[in-house]
Amino acid sequence: MARNAEKAMTALARFRQAQLEEGKVKERRPFLASECSELPKAEKWRRQIISEISKKVAQIQNAGLGEFRIRDLNDEINKLLREKGHWEYRIRELGGPDYVRFGPRMLDHEGKEVPGNRGYKYFGAARDLPGVRELFEKDPTPAPRKTRGELMKDVDAEYYGYRDEDDGVLLPLEAQYEKEAVLEAVQKWKTEKETRLQQQQQEEEEESIYTVHNDEAEDEERREEMEGEEGGVSFIAHVPVPSQKEVEEALVRRKKMELLQRYASETLQAQSQEARTLLGI
Repeated sequence: MARNAEKAMTALARFRQAQLEEGKVKERRPFLASECSELPKAEKWRRQIISEISKKVAQIQNAGLGEFRIRDLNDEINKLLREKGHWEYRIRELGGPDYVRFGPRMLDHEGKEVPGNRGYKYFGAARDLPGVRELFEKDPTPAPRKTRGELMKDVDAEYYGYRDEDDGVLLPLEAQYEKEAVLEAVQKWKTEKETRLQQQQQEEEEESIYTVHNDEAEDEERREEMEGEEGGVSFIAHVPVPSQKEVEEALVRRKKMELLQRYASETLQAQSQEARTLLGI
């Protein structure tokens, strides 16, 4: 195994040492921004990251790269954006300007601000990928609400239905529907009437088992009525029947009693009652 001293003497090692001495070898960007302690170098690495972002944004505008390549480029751009943020934070720690606060906004190739400035961003053709296009579709703006004054402009006689009959279409339709309604109501009434008559006939035909028929008694009553109409039979009253004059006198006495009770005093009524008692009326 070769020693370190022998490795240092190889042609490649001597060539690299010469390049470092001349300053032609590019210095690699530190993996962590915290490893850099010089403000000019931090500014340099930030500019380098911005240059890489610009190149990749220009590449991602080509929609013919394919879905997977476009997604990879978009991921790389977002990764570089996060790294740029780390370097801007490190520059602020080293006493440099605050690019996070005063830096320019992230714009796309059309000059529009990239959606989602505080999260994952989509650039170029990545915005037209399946599942991404729906994220940028805006909801339709709702129609502006009318004020009360604008609504009252449309309120007229036609709004309340006063001009519905002017077109000559509504009246014939109403007449037609009215005839149909009348015919339907009449048909319904006839059906109900027939149903009631059928029920009555059924009730009359059905005889109760507890009914007792006395045909002989009914025949005798009919015979007596027939004889009474012919005038050939005289009837005997077993109760005294008053005459017409006695009925009139009784009505007059009853009317007098009502008048006395209504207008006469209690003393006068008592005297009148005593006089009737004495007279035997």
